[in-house]
Amino acid sequence: MVPGIFRSRPNRFIAQVEISGKAETVHVKNTGRCRELLVPGTQVWCQGSDNPARKTQYDLISVKKGEKWINMDSQAPNIAAREWLAAGGLGELSDLRWETVHGDSRFDFAFT
Repeated sequence: MVPGIFRSRPNRFIAQVEISGKAETVHVKNTGRCRELLVPGTQVWCQGSDNPARKTQYDLISVKKGEKWINMDSQAPNIAAREWLAAGGLGELSDLRWETVHGDSRFDFAFT
């Protein structure tokens, strides 16, 4: 993880962030507007990637608002919940499934 300064958001998927004094285009995993968070000059944390096939070298992970850090990775809550459930967080579950479709709906988790 590396610290940076948010500069702009040209579209839903990328942002311009200053990292170590250099302007970088970073991937934004949260496609919501987030206008109250993504304000020029705001401190951010980015995670680097070694994948040469990527268009960007970094992902925008969190943004500072006031004294708090706000998660920007929309996948992180489900990953954490999945790990917690798999580790027995709700006890013994006989039928734990991820991203289950039921009718016209999709559930992040289904279990009995």
